Amino acid sequence: MFSNYLIALREGLEASLVVCILIAYLVKTGRRDALKPIWIGIGTAVAIAMGFGCVLEFGSQELTFKAQEALGGSLSIVAVGLVTWMVFWMRRTARHLKAELHGKLDAALAMGTGALVATAFLAVGREGLETALFLWASVHSASDGTPRPLVGAALGLATAVLLGWLFYRGALKINLAKFFTWTGGMLVVVAAGVLAYGFHDLQEAAIIPGQTDLAFDISDVIPPLSWYGILLKGVLNFQPDPTVVQVTVWLLYLVPTLAVFLAPSDFFAQLRGKSQPAPPAAHDKA
Repeated sequence: MFSNYLIALREGLEASLVVCILIAYLVKTGRRDALKPIWIGIGTAVAIAMGFGCVLEFGSQELTFKAQEALGGSLSIVAVGLVTWMVFWMRRTARHLKAELHGKLDAALAMGTGALVATAFLAVGREGLETALFLWASVHSASDGTPRPLVGAALGLATAVLLGWLFYRGALKINLAKFFTWTGGMLVVVAAGVLAYGFHDLQEAAIIPGQTDLAFDISDVIPPLSWYGILLKGVLNFQPDPTVVQVTVWLLYLVPTLAVFLAPSDFFAQLRGKSQPAPPAAHDKA
């Protein structure tokens, strides 16, 4: 439940911030006439994201078991790739998001109504599709037949909408760069679990071998149906009896990705500076 809350909160807050920035800019510049196309683009993006989620959920039910596992595993890997790209992109551009959106909106205003609809649709639609895909993959990997994952996602989206409204009203101020860094780090941990379970699905579909090669089995210590087993499963996609492939994939993704993501922003710039040869000294030039 918590992992789905975190996913919906982070992705939903990005979309809410985009909407708030677009609307606030139009209101402050006296272009309220352009609000209708913006809302049309936003509404279209939300509808397509919800439709995409429904297609994933109900369309997969018509497949055979192996086909469902192959689809679930493949989409889990795709979802992890998209979310990884998203958290790195947001960490890099969080400070400049407003200026970037203002520039796009100015260009759209000059081009007309259709461009406004497209700007709002693309700005929100990307977040909506990513949210639908990653939530579906997370629910698919962690669901235990209860509505808790969907409840967590709904609460996350509701919190994101509330925070977005408070930002718009000026009632809430927060360091967005730090917020997206910390939530992005937690999301990388969640993504590692989704990725490992995605490979487990591919093993069940007989696409990847090694389904019976367990790395360890601590089911007696952490029963899957115990409250703490369910909690670990819901938060981290923890499995007490993972395969060797799952543990390997989890480590190969989590350790380097988290290390790079949490490294100081000037870390790689410093490395590049050290790798460049030093300029020749004055006496060398002479």
